[in-house]
Amino acid sequence: MYKILTLNNISVKGLDRLPRDKYEVASETQNPDAILVRSQNMHEMALPATLKAVGRAGAGVNNIPVTSLSERGVVVFNTPGANANAVKELVLVSLFLAARNICQAWSAASNLIGTDDEIHREVEAKKKHFVGIELPGKVLGVVGLGAIGVQVANAALALGMRVIGYDPQITVKRAWALSAEVEQASSLDHLLSQVDFLSLHVPLVDATRKLINQEKIKIMKLGMRLLNFSRAEIVDEDAVINAIKEGKIAAYICDFPSNRLKGHPQVIALPHIGASTNEAEENCAVMVADQIREFLQDGNIRNSVNFPDVMLPRTEGWRIAIVNANVPTMVAKISTHLAEEGLNIIDMLNRSRGDLAYTLVDVDGTASERLITEIKNIHGVLSVRML
Repeated sequence: MYKILTLNNISVKGLDRLPRDKYEVASETQNPDAILVRSQNMHEMALPATLKAVGRAGAGVNNIPVTSLSERGVVVFNTPGANANAVKELVLVSLFLAARNICQAWSAASNLIGTDDEIHREVEAKKKHFVGIELPGKVLGVVGLGAIGVQVANAALALGMRVIGYDPQITVKRAWALSAEVEQASSLDHLLSQVDFLSLHVPLVDATRKLINQEKIKIMKLGMRLLNFSRAEIVDEDAVINAIKEGKIAAYICDFPSNRLKGHPQVIALPHIGASTNEAEENCAVMVADQIREFLQDGNIRNSVNFPDVMLPRTEGWRIAIVNANVPTMVAKISTHLAEEGLNIIDMLNRSRGDLAYTLVDVDGTASERLITEIKNIHGVLSVRML
């Protein structure tokens, strides 16, 4: 019986993917094999030695101590693309909010007082303050062409916008999904100098922290509109506020309120609702539960942020799953121990990612406790499981 600890409310549709005859799922349990989490901060948690995997029902993993878990050989999963449509829809809404001053106009109308005749007269006097622009023909820059960025870029084309994309690490899968009408920027600066709207879709890492800063804002066109549905720290908030004051940025729409942003007349700060739809929560939960189940039962890895994808179809034999440091001769040492045990290798797959490697070996018999111990004792091996 596998034990799963849930740190947040995980959609029942996802939890139903974990059969109750094989899985004990609870919000309080000792010595779990895996943890399912959405937004709870795990950095200060004491994590048990039994932990083999962490599944994030979402894309970002900043709330998970990935580095320390990697050192222990714990696989961290996320769900790229599962909430992409939800975020894309909010970005499209935000294009209109930024272009037409809709929230500011609604707020002004909500605060009108007097008789209907007086309100009508005040409306006619005030509406000139909320004149906006139309989207067709305007240029949208999309930085980060992952699952969300690609959908945003393609949808903006349908609105009649010209779209320029920038992502030096775009995958083949995403490139196939991207419309051929999306133009490619040779650099971030090249993109920033051309766009009327900028939408950010990059993960928060050292290289992207304050990606949009004072120097980058200088490159932008006067009166551009900035959308940030990635992470708050992607943008230098002070630089953006100053740019709004100077007229360089006409509007800032984001999903990350702060004391400086809330109530600002040219800022719309939403309460982190990018992926807050019933469908997105269900999609993320189903996807992460399937990945955790596949890993615990078959040893396969799909959509890990710290390990390579390793997908080996099951044979009729037993399977050994080995996590180890990415060092030379490891496979040879493992194979030697298997041969000494008299076990024949039916199938084997070894993949590495950075300092970590992962090996699945299907054998024609059951490995003894002595063999498992010998493999565990190989220098660099972090964990061994018999499936």
